[in-house]
Amino acid sequence: MTVPNLLTQATTLRGQHVCLMPLSAAHHDDLLEAVKDGELWRHWYTAIPTPDKMASEIERRLSLQKQGSMLPFTVQVNGKSVGMTTYMNIDAANLRVEIGSTWYRASVQRSPVNTECKRLLLAYAFEQLQCNAVEFRTHYFNQQSRRAIERLGAKLDGVLRNHQINHHPDAAGALRDTCVYSILNTEWPTVKAHLDYQLSRSREA
Repeated sequence: MTVPNLLTQATTLRGQHVCLMPLSAAHHDDLLEAVKDGELWRHWYTAIPTPDKMASEIERRLSLQKQGSMLPFTVQVNGKSVGMTTYMNIDAANLRVEIGSTWYRASVQRSPVNTECKRLLLAYAFEQLQCNAVEFRTHYFNQQSRRAIERLGAKLDGVLRNHQINHHPDAAGALRDTCVYSILNTEWPTVKAHLDYQLSRSREA
């Protein structure tokens, strides 16, 4: 089976702390509550939906799934959606995907949630989809995101300068420099051991 076929098939990934479930319109109310926790859409260097745009954002992601370019998940903790994440920008010819369009409510940030989400997504990408590389992209000024990506063990490939035009109301028209990170299939065993160690420490805490 090819990567696009697998990536567009709904799948559920379960860990000790989180469950990644196929995104659906039924998750709207939980996600609406989640995005209000910390007013996440106010960060000018991110693209997180405002409360009134949550329904259209869910529909946008589901539409991209139908087109074969995204597999969207809702991130659940104790049966309640606390954020969203995706496989996106599928490069089937080169067995490469990006993990992105991720956000979590403020109350679960700096917890094991992000580490385990990435552990689940990376394992599926490398061990089931047989990807050669998994990519992460973030705004140059999003220091929190950059530190989180680097803690995973991803390496900086480079910076795409003047990569995108920012449409956030607080920075409309500003040009975005995008940091591109990746983890290679040959690096996955070491990264996996590192993430498992981090998660074991969180369980002991």
